Amino acid sequence: MISNFAALDLHISIASEPLFHIGGFPVTNALLTGIVGVLITVAILFYVAGKVKRGGYNRFVGLVQWVFEGLLAQIDGVIPDKKLARRITPLAVTIFFVVLINYWLSVIPGLESIKWNGVPVLRSLTADLNFTLGLAIITVVTVQLYAIKYLTALGNLGRYFRNPFKDFVASFEGILELIGEVSRGTALALRLFGNAFAGEVLLIVIAALTSYAASVTLPFFMAFELFIGFIQAYVFFILTLIFTSLAVTHEHGDEPNITSTDHSSADTAKKTAVQTE
Repeated sequence: MISNFAALDLHISIASEPLFHIGGFPVTNALLTGIVGVLITVAILFYVAGKVKRGGYNRFVGLVQWVFEGLLAQIDGVIPDKKLARRITPLAVTIFFVVLINYWLSVIPGLESIKWNGVPVLRSLTADLNFTLGLAIITVVTVQLYAIKYLTALGNLGRYFRNPFKDFVASFEGILELIGEVSRGTALALRLFGNAFAGEVLLIVIAALTSYAASVTLPFFMAFELFIGFIQAYVFFILTLIFTSLAVTHEHGDEPNITSTDHSSADTAKKTAVQTE
């Protein structure tokens, strides 16, 4: 078994590979697949929106509506301020659907079989670290912008930098919180990239090892990857909400105070974050 596996000519690259260049700009397989994924996502959402406006209904529309309403319920449950909840909704929901569709594209049968100049054409955008890192940066920056809007710039800085002579423990906690902001973004990017890349490699290896029996074995692993794709999209979505809530809210007793500059570890959102991770 080991010798047969070693003899297989598997093409696995951690980095996305360029298919061609446009004026010196490399168009990679992940970028090309990502464009297709975004177009599919936009087409689906416009189709469902059009159907809903016209009063039309079918099972597919009902499924998308069910998912969308579930996401809205999660947003309202995590973000205590309703105005902020509605403002973060477009970003959070878009992240969910874009990540979901692009992750699922990697599960298309025939992975690695379609090539251009020896480079596989199909590679999920979520298996490109550039995309996952960019998405994490957008999330972290958006969270900071909302924190500045609700707490003011000085109030937001006050979450990280406190007078060590007045409260050394709070000052140390603020430094840890600043480190945590960086680690959260890094974790978001690496978690999604690692799972997507590992999923693609898993399907390639299983297809190569099972050979003619691949048509029997692959569907089980493909179904598993579809489930993992949904989980990864949901995790990125819910962590975006949690990080936003942590940045702008603080509880005093039972009443949330969105203007407080304190960032207590007893925050309800922080409890949710611990449970999620």
